[in-house]
Amino acid sequence: MTAHSELRLLPWSGPDGKPCYLSTDDNNSHLSRLADTAEAIQLDRAADLLPHALDVVSDGGTEPDDLRVLVTQLIGALRDLLRVAESRRHRLPNPGQFEAQG
Repeated sequence: MTAHSELRLLPWSGPDGKPCYLSTDDNNSHLSRLADTAEAIQLDRAADLLPHALDVVSDGGTEPDDLRVLVTQLIGALRDLLRVAESRRHRLPNPGQFEAQG
Protein backbone atom coordinates (compact mmCIF):
# COMPACT_ATOMS: atom_id res chain seq x y z
CA MET A 1 0.00 0.00 0.00
CA THR A 2 1.23 3.50 -0.79
CA ALA A 3 2.05 5.80 2.13
CA HIS A 4 -0.48 8.56 2.78
CA SER A 5 2.09 11.24 1.92
CA GLU A 6 2.50 9.68 -1.55
CA LEU A 7 -1.20 9.86 -2.35
CA ARG A 8 -2.55 12.72 -4.40
CA LEU A 9 -5.62 14.43 -3.01
CA LEU A 10 -8.03 14.72 -5.92
CA PRO A 11 -10.02 17.92 -6.53
CA TRP A 12 -13.34 16.20 -5.93
CA SER A 13 -14.90 14.19 -3.15
CA GLY A 14 -16.59 10.85 -3.13
CA PRO A 15 -20.36 10.34 -3.03
CA ASP A 16 -20.26 10.42 0.77
CA GLY A 17 -18.31 13.71 0.81
CA LYS A 18 -15.05 12.10 1.88
CA PRO A 19 -11.79 13.01 0.10
CA CYS A 20 -10.61 10.93 -2.86
CA TYR A 21 -6.96 10.05 -3.35
CA LEU A 22 -4.95 8.80 -6.30
CA SER A 23 -2.03 6.43 -5.94
CA THR A 24 0.20 6.54 -9.00
CA ASP A 25 3.79 7.23 -9.96
CA ASP A 26 2.66 8.49 -13.37
CA ASN A 27 1.89 12.22 -13.29
CA ASN A 28 0.76 11.90 -16.91
CA SER A 29 -1.79 9.14 -16.32
CA HIS A 30 -5.35 9.68 -17.52
CA LEU A 31 -6.64 10.28 -13.98
CA SER A 32 -3.73 12.63 -13.14
CA ARG A 33 -4.45 14.71 -16.24
CA LEU A 34 -8.17 14.71 -15.40
CA ALA A 35 -7.36 15.97 -11.89
CA ASP A 36 -5.05 18.66 -13.33
CA THR A 37 -7.86 19.82 -15.63
CA ALA A 38 -10.40 19.87 -12.79
CA GLU A 39 -8.00 21.91 -10.63
CA ALA A 40 -7.49 24.41 -13.47
CA ILE A 41 -11.26 24.77 -13.90
CA GLN A 42 -11.71 25.34 -10.17
CA LEU A 43 -8.99 28.02 -10.15
CA ASP A 44 -10.52 29.73 -13.20
CA ARG A 45 -14.00 29.73 -11.63
CA ALA A 46 -12.66 31.39 -8.47
CA ALA A 47 -10.80 33.98 -10.54
CA ASP A 48 -14.01 34.73 -12.49
CA LEU A 49 -16.06 34.96 -9.29
CA LEU A 50 -13.81 37.50 -7.58
CA PRO A 51 -14.63 40.54 -9.78
CA HIS A 52 -18.33 39.63 -9.64
CA ALA A 53 -18.14 39.49 -5.82
CA LEU A 54 -16.42 42.86 -5.71
CA ASP A 55 -19.19 44.37 -7.87
CA VAL A 56 -21.95 42.89 -5.74
CA VAL A 57 -20.37 44.00 -2.47
CA SER A 58 -19.76 47.55 -3.73
CA ASP A 59 -23.42 47.87 -4.76
CA GLY A 60 -25.23 49.23 -1.74
CA GLY A 61 -28.59 48.08 -3.05
CA THR A 62 -27.86 44.35 -3.26
CA GLU A 63 -30.71 42.26 -1.90
CA PRO A 64 -30.00 39.88 1.02
CA ASP A 65 -30.98 36.86 -1.11
CA ASP A 66 -28.43 37.89 -3.75
CA LEU A 67 -25.77 38.23 -1.05
CA ARG A 68 -26.61 34.74 0.24
CA VAL A 69 -26.17 33.32 -3.26
CA LEU A 70 -22.83 35.10 -3.58
CA VAL A 71 -21.64 33.87 -0.19
CA THR A 72 -22.63 30.31 -1.12
CA GLN A 73 -20.63 30.60 -4.36
CA LEU A 74 -17.64 32.06 -2.52
CA ILE A 75 -17.74 29.27 0.06
CA GLY A 76 -17.71 26.67 -2.71
CA ALA A 77 -14.84 28.40 -4.49
CA LEU A 78 -12.84 28.71 -1.27
CA ARG A 79 -13.43 25.04 -0.45
CA ASP A 80 -12.18 24.05 -3.92
CA LEU A 81 -9.15 26.34 -3.70
CA LEU A 82 -8.18 24.98 -0.30
CA ARG A 83 -8.38 21.43 -1.64
CA VAL A 84 -6.18 22.35 -4.63
CA ALA A 85 -3.68 24.09 -2.33
CA GLU A 86 -3.57 21.13 0.05
CA SER A 87 -3.10 18.69 -2.82
CA ARG A 88 -0.28 20.74 -4.32
CA ARG A 89 1.39 21.31 -0.94
CA HIS A 90 1.62 17.56 -0.39
CA ARG A 91 3.21 17.11 -3.83
CA LEU A 92 5.97 19.67 -3.23
CA PRO A 93 9.39 18.19 -2.57
CA ASN A 94 10.59 18.14 1.01
CA PRO A 95 12.80 21.27 1.48
CA GLY A 96 15.47 19.21 3.30
CA GLN A 97 15.65 16.79 0.37
CA PHE A 98 17.71 19.20 -1.73
CA GLU A 99 20.08 20.18 1.11
CA ALA A 100 21.10 16.55 1.63
CA GLN A 101 22.03 16.16 -2.03
CA GLY A 102 24.36 19.23 -2.11
